[in-house]
Amino acid sequence: MKSNLGHTQMASGVAGVIKTVLAMRHGRVPASLHIDRPSSHVEWSDGAVELLTEARDWPDTGRPRRAGVSSFGLSGTNAHVVLEQGPGTPPAAAPEEGQALPVVLSARTDEALRDQAARLLAVLDRQPEPPLADLAFSLATTRAALDRRAAVSTADPADLRRALTALRDGLPDAALVTGRPVGGGLAFLFTGQGSQYAGMGRELYRRYPVYAEALDAVLARRCSRWRWRCSGWWSRGVCGRTSWWVIRWGSWRPRTWPGCSRWRTRARWWRPGRG
Repeated sequence: MKSNLGHTQMASGVAGVIKTVLAMRHGRVPASLHIDRPSSHVEWSDGAVELLTEARDWPDTGRPRRAGVSSFGLSGTNAHVVLEQGPGTPPAAAPEEGQALPVVLSARTDEALRDQAARLLAVLDRQPEPPLADLAFSLATTRAALDRRAAVSTADPADLRRALTALRDGLPDAALVTGRPVGGGLAFLFTGQGSQYAGMGRELYRRYPVYAEALDAVLARRCSRWRWRCSGWWSRGVCGRTSWWVIRWGSWRPRTWPGCSRWRTRARWWRPGRG
């Protein structure tokens, strides 16, 4: 993996799985790059193990392809998985006759979007009865999705022509929807070696009464056993706070109070509607 992508660190295991799945899908194993000479610490003459210095076909023998992926962690935790090729994906069913399909257009400006509608109308003039499924598929998968967008949902070529004419002329139509992508941010959460992060339990406690009730019950039981004085300050202050360090599996990592996740409480599910 390192020879193909570089040092992927903690993502090396998942990258190895992705590489192996792609090799199974395409029936070809990629070469390991930048190999000047094999390692002298491996007895290459004993057995059938060898380095792939060039890509090699992975022939179809009538049986599922299988491969092993290993990931060796810095802390000494090693993971091994055996992957097996799954059954082939059946082709998607063709749309039923008379099913409404979205015909989409996009452009950088409103004027350019109207020009797109005019050009598509010219295509329809040359081919009055186009296969709507092919047209909708091609427009959705082979064109860039730009800022100004329009969609016509119809199963009737006449309705498509009417809606495109309205778009070209800047008019509304019952089958026509126009707009722009809804703005929004993208967040990446790097939680470290554990799945918890600082303050996670406190946020859950404040937001979900079911979680707060379960946590209070756990704390009451634990505090009575350990003869601690527990009250709301404990749940709101210590819960979810990175407070001390432990050594585990040969590596240092922060220890947090994750609430109920490790205190043997019964799991209780809640939905947003329940609060």
